[in-house]
Order: sequence, then structure tokens, then C-alpha cells
Amino acid sequence: MAVGDPAYYFMYDVGTLMRYAAGIEYDGHPFCGWQIQKTGADSIQQRVEHALSAVADHALKVTCAGRTDAGVHALNQIIHFESAAPRAMSSWIRGANSNLPKEIAVTWVQPVADDFHARFSATRRTYRYVIANRPVRPTFLAWRSAWEYRPLDAVRMQEAANFLLGEHDFSSYRALACQAKSPVRTVHRLQVRRQGELILIDAEANAFLHHMIRNIAGVLLDIGAGKQAPPWAQEVLQARNRALGGITAPPHGLYFVGVMYPERFGIPYMPETAMLW
Repeated sequence: MAVGDPAYYFMYDVGTLMRYAAGIEYDGHPFCGWQIQKTGADSIQQRVEHALSAVADHALKVTCAGRTDAGVHALNQIIHFESAAPRAMSSWIRGANSNLPKEIAVTWVQPVADDFHARFSATRRTYRYVIANRPVRPTFLAWRSAWEYRPLDAVRMQEAANFLLGEHDFSSYRALACQAKSPVRTVHRLQVRRQGELILIDAEANAFLHHMIRNIAGVLLDIGAGKQAPPWAQEVLQARNRALGGITAPPHGLYFVGVMYPERFGIPYMPETAMLW
């Protein structure tokens, strides 16, 4: 729905409970992660709920497409929430952003069908992992990319990544504390390319396990640096043993890029504005 579309500014009758979807972008460095913590640590969810509640003039809860860890960023995190407050779409956006810190922004809001669910309606998710590859550690990208001083060969990394495409048991690539009932996931795309001093890893799957992308990045880093041969990625996969894998790459190189939903919901997948590199 475009900003110029009259429906964008449509206001609903008071008392009609509406479900909304929204896009959120954030710099995850200052926060403990997406999810609200019992310790009271500063979370992105808490900040977003507070900001939207201020606009609605009542407390509300939000549900996200994929919870991110401390230090992980998002270019197009998707949430849904419900409210009976009669607000224009532009009011949700501007009002929420006026109550959010500069590290978090609501980029769009639109009404959705009652059966839309930010997490369970998703069919694919996309992440990007960014590595600054140069001898000297970065300054401006210090908390927005991983850093690897060893020269990386993106061609070798891509050769290794190809072994992980398709449906597999990714037990070797998930965190030991992962609570997913099944380790089986389907990776639709795993692309590695160099852009100047940056190595970009784009991963698209039906869903991801806890730390799955960061663990994949850890394996690809060793392969790109020549420490391991490309088939090692497959050997790790087939072992189904996390202890035989590589390091868990740091969180600040990871970006939640987009979520795909059935077309009938009308949710933008990966807006061009969501791609920094």
C-alpha cells in the first residue's frame, strides 16, 4: 500500500478491533535482543510496545516474525499487533517513531486480515551476514559488521555454501540451547559475494535455528581463509554434532532482512530501502 493511496490514511470506527502489520528496522547493538527479558534489560520489543501503546493510548503487545539476539540488527523485521484505536496509518508511524530511540524506527504500518500472524504465516525468511575483510579492524562498522583480518576467498566460500542448500538436518549448525523441536530446515538460497572490503552472505530459508546463520558464517570464514577445504561444510553438516563445527560468528554482523508471506496478505518482502549494501 503506497503512502499516496487514500486507503493509507483510512481511519476505522472506534471500537473496531483491527490487526495491523508493521515493518521495523533497528540497530541491535545497544539492546539485549528483541525479546522482553525478566531481568528488565533494555529490549527492542519493550521499546516498540511502549511506543505503539503511547499512540494507541492503551497497552498493547506485539508479535515478531523472528526474535533476534543481542547485537543483531534488522532492516525489515515484521510484527503484528491489535488495537481498536482509530488512527491513520501515518499516525501510527510518526507517533511511534516520536517515542522510539534513534536506533529503532517503524518504517510502515498497514491493516491485515485477522488470520495474519507475523511468525506463523511466514513462508520464508532472509538474513544477511556482513564481514569487513581487511587487515585493520573497522571503526564505523565496528558494531555493524564482523571483522576478519585474513584475506577471504568468496569463491571458495560459495563452493562450500552450495553443500548446505536444500533440506537437511542442521544439528551441527544450531546452538546447543536451541529449543526448536526439529533441526530440519530448507535453505533456498545461500549466496556469498565480495563487495569491496565487505563479504556478504545472504541466506534464505523456510526458517532458521538458533545461531544457525552465525554458525554457518563461522564455518565459511575458516574455509574462505584457507584453513579448511570447501567440502568441510558438508562434513560438519553430516556429523550432526555442533561440537565438530566452527566458531559462532559475532552477532553484530547479522541483519534480519525480510520475511515472505502468502501474497494475499500484501506484505512487502524485501523493500529496496531495506538493503544497506
